[in-house]
Amino acid sequence: MAPLRHPRKAAPPDRYTHMLWTRSPRGRRTLALEEAELRRVLPEFFGRYCVQVGSWGQGGELMAGAATLHRLVLGTVRDSGNHAQIETDRVPLLSKSVDTMILAHALEFAHSPHHLLREVDRVLTDRGALMILGFNPWSLWGLRNRLGPRYRAFPDSARFIAAGRLCDWLELLDFEVTELRRFGPGSSWWRPRAVNWLSTLADNYVVVARKRVLPMTMIGKPVRAKVAPILGGIAVPDARSSAHDA
Repeated sequence: MAPLRHPRKAAPPDRYTHMLWTRSPRGRRTLALEEAELRRVLPEFFGRYCVQVGSWGQGGELMAGAATLHRLVLGTVRDSGNHAQIETDRVPLLSKSVDTMILAHALEFAHSPHHLLREVDRVLTDRGALMILGFNPWSLWGLRNRLGPRYRAFPDSARFIAAGRLCDWLELLDFEVTELRRFGPGSSWWRPRAVNWLSTLADNYVVVARKRVLPMTMIGKPVRAKVAPILGGIAVPDARSSAHDA
């Protein structure tokens, strides 16, 4: 058997390869299924900002079902409908500023998937939601791309990550995985009795997770901090102490 073929270092596709994939028959079917899955889960999450990391699809079509006030696409491929272009494993956003985040196959093209997940953990709010789209390395599609001959229009710089392994990484970052759903272009033809075991062979998956932050409880009587306001570098005395001194 030929050895498993992995790129030495994952990297985002170039503009031409990205265009080939989005216009190919399999690419269009895959994107349609992924958009349907996100339309199903995105309306459950609210807030101000929904951010997609990764150039996947055309513009913000994957975020069409988002219930947030604002949407932003941070892509890695030039001129692919992004609002901004970023590096593969860095998210140039303020800490705790995003309510919902979508990693659209960004981990599979990131130089360091662990670092990208830590960046996501940093920018999400305390109850932020995370959706991750991925390819199953143990599906027939995944094995074909690892052993060859691979699909001609698919970027060869992707490094597939198993869903179970990804869930373990999220648990270490204190995320609560609320859903793991497997699907693919051929899954609609499966019989209901076969779905339970055949789903492990599905081409695609979506992982839905939420940050798990434990509330802090104060023991004993709370103490109010006495902080004098500052105006122009001059401390303004408390009004009660001023009245007492008068």
